[in-house]
Amino acid sequence: MSKTDTDKAGSREPHNGEPISKFVIIDGNELHFRSGETILQAAARADIDIPTICHDPRLTPAGACRMCLVEVEGARLMQPACAAKTTPGMVVRTQTGKVERNRKFILSLHLADTVQDRETAEDNNPSKLFELADRYGTAGEWTQVESPRQGRSQDENPFIEFRADRCIACSLCTRYCDEVEAVSAITLAHRGAHTTISTVDQLDLTDTTCELCGGCVDVCPTGAMTEKAGLAWGKPERELEKVRTTCNFCGVGCQIDLNVDQEANRVVKVTSPPPGTTVNDGNLCVKGRFANDFIHHEERLTQPLVRGEDGELRPTSWEDALDRTTKGLLGVAERHGPDSLAFISSSRCTGEENYLLQKMARAAFGTHNIHQCAAT
Repeated sequence: MSKTDTDKAGSREPHNGEPISKFVIIDGNELHFRSGETILQAAARADIDIPTICHDPRLTPAGACRMCLVEVEGARLMQPACAAKTTPGMVVRTQTGKVERNRKFILSLHLADTVQDRETAEDNNPSKLFELADRYGTAGEWTQVESPRQGRSQDENPFIEFRADRCIACSLCTRYCDEVEAVSAITLAHRGAHTTISTVDQLDLTDTTCELCGGCVDVCPTGAMTEKAGLAWGKPERELEKVRTTCNFCGVGCQIDLNVDQEANRVVKVTSPPPGTTVNDGNLCVKGRFANDFIHHEERLTQPLVRGEDGELRPTSWEDALDRTTKGLLGVAERHGPDSLAFISSSRCTGEENYLLQKMARAAFGTHNIHQCAAT
């Protein structure tokens, strides 16, 4: 292999004889160069915070919001940290006066394009715009621009509401629908200031390929996409306590946050943990995010019931219920053999509870006839 070929393959000495730096330098921090890494990813390794609005680690960078612009030595213009790739020897500055002015200017532009009263803006979901404005400041208060975006308030789906006056066309929801869920149920429609979130022929979400996973609600930075149940409850998310737990609808073990109104002692809605922190990477299905009404359902059983001689179910103690169950199962096994029994569990049970039921079926009753909907 010639020296030229060696250089192209990664030698530290190019043709001019000067060594190639093995580092990327961000705000004076030397970071080992990683091929294909963006400035944002490299900065995150050094715990250097670069604010974003339209970025999500699960999605292909769009560079749409321009909030993450940083200065790169030798570049004529500031570069979007979410999309710009690092190169050996790159010198990046994220805290210059120019960068800070840009952040304030961008935040002011976005705030002028959405609901400006924070109490109203955060009536259900938190607003990332106001959170960033608290941290970085703005370029002053600008008069709100009347939104010409077309709404979809007529959509009769039971879970998701789109409020066009809060949308800043960051495209997070449409990109999530396309890249993560791979259903492309929603898209950006129209142009310029009229750009809005729409479906084909303005159909209801239930008439499209939408799986009602609520991922669009989760990624929306302004609450333009929101949960109908949370809106109906009438209490902002910041006043709810988040309780981390495991979704009980299948065997995947997705982590979820129950949003609890402590005064009412009620679960108001379910949200997902941040991407990259749990096994489900912040994703949930329609059941995990929205099917929580059984928690407080008026027909939910709160005590054991046994059937009397008249055929009616009546409340009893746990001891009596377990005793009757044991006698009934043993009686069937004695009369017809253990394989006449079958045990059905539920994916709403914990992994430990499902284990105990199959152990009881096999060890105590001698049958392998056991199943549950998640087949775990």
